[in-house]
Amino acid sequence: MAVTLYGFWRSLAAFRVRAALNYKGVAFEEKIIDLAKGDQFSASYHELNPQHVIPLLDHDGKHITQSLAILEYINQIWPNNPLLPQDPYQQAYVRSISQITIADTHPLVVPRVRNYLGKTFGQDENSQTAWAQHWLNLGSQAIEERLVNEKLFGKFSLGDQITFADLALASHVVGARIFKADLTQAPTLIAIVDQVLAIESIGKAHPLKQPGAPQLS
Repeated sequence: MAVTLYGFWRSLAAFRVRAALNYKGVAFEEKIIDLAKGDQFSASYHELNPQHVIPLLDHDGKHITQSLAILEYINQIWPNNPLLPQDPYQQAYVRSISQITIADTHPLVVPRVRNYLGKTFGQDENSQTAWAQHWLNLGSQAIEERLVNEKLFGKFSLGDQITFADLALASHVVGARIFKADLTQAPTLIAIVDQVLAIESIGKAHPLKQPGAPQLS
């Protein structure tokens, strides 16, 4: 079965999918859609995804977009190393924690939003970074409080089982670190994500370990 991920090193959403494929041991090819060069607006990619965003998963000619939907698909097609618990409440919890960053935080800091702030409202790079830090900080605070209040976390966000939520939280923290956002108020979140990124299959999916990523000192 041919599996192709359309991604880019900088994409936190592509990181979530790459990490899931790695964790489940699924062999795949990654085709680079260089967001900085505008590859997402090419005619060929428009045919695949007219929203002009990544990631996109091509599985034997079937195209799936949106990272959470892709994660659900991966989990059903390759049921080994499950990323979703069986209990209905725990499933809802995993999806809820995931969507704090996937649906409510990450979309506000992506390049197309920051570029719009610059082109339409004249916000310079420092202002765009401050915008991103603001929303990432609020997301971190919300995630931390959910984790602490629900008391379901252990080594990971749901006991000692890796789930979608851990991949989502890892992408959030990676993004927060890249933007130098404030993570001091989220010690539980950091402890969980450090455990997640220590898993070799997930850690090697890190954005800064991908082709084209900058080498940070």
